[in-house]
Amino acid sequence: MSRTQLLDPAVGRAMSAVSAAAKKGLGDPVLAELVMVRASQLNHCAFCLDIHLRVARENGESEDRLGLLAAWEETEDLYSERERAALALTEAVTVLTDGFVSDAVYERAAGHFTEAELAHLIGLITVINGWNRLMVSRRVAPGGYRP
Repeated sequence: MSRTQLLDPAVGRAMSAVSAAAKKGLGDPVLAELVMVRASQLNHCAFCLDIHLRVARENGESEDRLGLLAAWEETEDLYSERERAALALTEAVTVLTDGFVSDAVYERAAGHFTEAELAHLIGLITVINGWNRLMVSRRVAPGGYRP
């Protein structure tokens, strides 16, 4: 298998199933795409950014919000408190170089999501980080995704 091929089909199907379950349990397709775009920005995954920016737009996300997502903390009125809590959790789970996810970040998210939604949100963050790492390590270029 060349480095630019995606991955073994069985792994891809399993990861896709986890992603679908997490999205369904979260119940908010726009929020799911914001989370996946933000993690992909942090992980420098052009392949995943290409996909999730496109899907976010298809779900009605605005260009302003997508364009400013990398600086979401500086745009207090652009994202809801629920979205901001999810984005903070996304960053904490994605960038573990500082150690564990802080209690403050976790509690902030727990204040906006039910236990089930929080489990699905963490699952979604985990699976997009997995996809990012697979695509970046294999150097899969953007533009080749076919739903």
